[in-house]
Amino acid sequence: MKAILNISILIQIAFGAASLAQSSKNNNWQLLDPDSGKAVGTAVNTVYSTLVNGRTSVPILVAVIDNGTDTAHVDLIEHIWNNPKEIAGNGIDDDGNGYVDDTHGWNFIGGDKGNTLHDNIELTRFYKLGKSGLPAHYSWKSIKKSYKKEVRINNKQLKFIAKINTWIAEVNSKSGKDSITAATAKSVKVHGLKMKLYKKSITNAMEGGYDFKSFENEIRDINEPLLVSQDYYLNLNYDGRAMVNDHYENLTEHNYGNHDVTGQGGSHGTHVAGIIGAVRNNNIGMNGIAENVKIMVVRVVPDGDERDKDVANGIRYAADNGARLINMSFVKEYSPNKSLVDEAVKYAATKGVLIIHAAGNESSNNDNTPFFPNQFFDETKTRAENWIEVGASNIDGNPAKFSNYGKSHVDLFAPGVAIYSTVPDNKYESENGTSMAAPVVCGVAALVLSYFPALTVDELKNALLAGVQERETDCSLPGNAKERVKFSSLCGTGGIINAKTAFLKAEEIAGKK
Repeated sequence: MKAILNISILIQIAFGAASLAQSSKNNNWQLLDPDSGKAVGTAVNTVYSTLVNGRTSVPILVAVIDNGTDTAHVDLIEHIWNNPKEIAGNGIDDDGNGYVDDTHGWNFIGGDKGNTLHDNIELTRFYKLGKSGLPAHYSWKSIKKSYKKEVRINNKQLKFIAKINTWIAEVNSKSGKDSITAATAKSVKVHGLKMKLYKKSITNAMEGGYDFKSFENEIRDINEPLLVSQDYYLNLNYDGRAMVNDHYENLTEHNYGNHDVTGQGGSHGTHVAGIIGAVRNNNIGMNGIAENVKIMVVRVVPDGDERDKDVANGIRYAADNGARLINMSFVKEYSPNKSLVDEAVKYAATKGVLIIHAAGNESSNNDNTPFFPNQFFDETKTRAENWIEVGASNIDGNPAKFSNYGKSHVDLFAPGVAIYSTVPDNKYESENGTSMAAPVVCGVAALVLSYFPALTVDELKNALLAGVQERETDCSLPGNAKERVKFSSLCGTGGIINAKTAFLKAEEIAGKK
């Protein structure tokens, strides 16, 4: 789970998304009914207020396959899965499933000595293999060119940020005050056309009320992931697998890892889990979507690219231990062992498990450039029927500018901009991404399934897809604001997930059984 960073995109995010996230804080707009005129949300609140009508629900087990989840979060702890056959902390595999003390799930990127936090991206791993070690279906010339390009871009961006930080330091030195004025910032000279233009845009913003300290914080937030790319994603000398102590080349191996499902970097997974199942109406933080849900935590995603072996094992673990739904909010550009993941997806289908997956945040057409994992099997070119691919929409019902799309590869859209949810240490933050849109769909699926638990995977998927709110409007193509397209051209259903109509579709299907 990573992004090789584009400085212009990050600066746009820093200046544009922050205000939207702040304005949406605490309102859980994704739960609102689009008929209200306030937001093109999912109508989850309407389901609870008008459609439940005293029905009895059953708990639905949802596996969050991600980078870890804070199982002690005050707004999640009540909904964290407790393995009924496992005794916590006794060092014994009580249920005989091959995993010791897996009381809340399992961590496939940890070992006896701790947990993996960072890892390379797959491109770097390929480059490490060299021409002779590269999987046959990849071009060494292309891999070599792409890797060197990413290193060059990252270094260039780091140098530009260094120039900005030099300017910031000189402005602070010259000001000597807590409040820095636009005039002071203008008075500090910079060199190079790009830097002069950048300085002008910042000082103009300051004249409109933009705070220099906020700018400093945003630059810091941009610089940090660039350093992570340098030190971990693209670093040929970094071994992100050393902590796991598995036999990595043995793709059939599955009994490795540890039971620490929170790990070191569980902010992303905690945010995803909260969207699905933060406790509703407890006057704490925010409301999740599914009221009667249990969250199984499966940790396979480092800060870097997840490995196919871990993803496949995570899917199998979830399926074997009773999950009805799996949320996977991660993508990568290369998949050396995709067939391993494909087989796990097929296995999950035999267990009646629906997988909901994020489409990615590259403003890319997945029909032309697929990301991984995906629902198309390499060997047969057929589609996994137990899979839903999700793009991100904003509060106005338009595709998010960062969202991937594709008539064949993306099934529907869901709210994924300024989504307020849980993060570790009993905190909350607003985040943007198809990573947020996927758990919105997963939460709706859990909500529907909790009232109609006899639905098969096919029936549940049909209810969710047939129940979308179709969007007939024109919209900007993600990544290209000037190009107008029909929303219906961006995904298979042409619409946004809607809990109200999905619930009614499920009721109709269940009534015919």
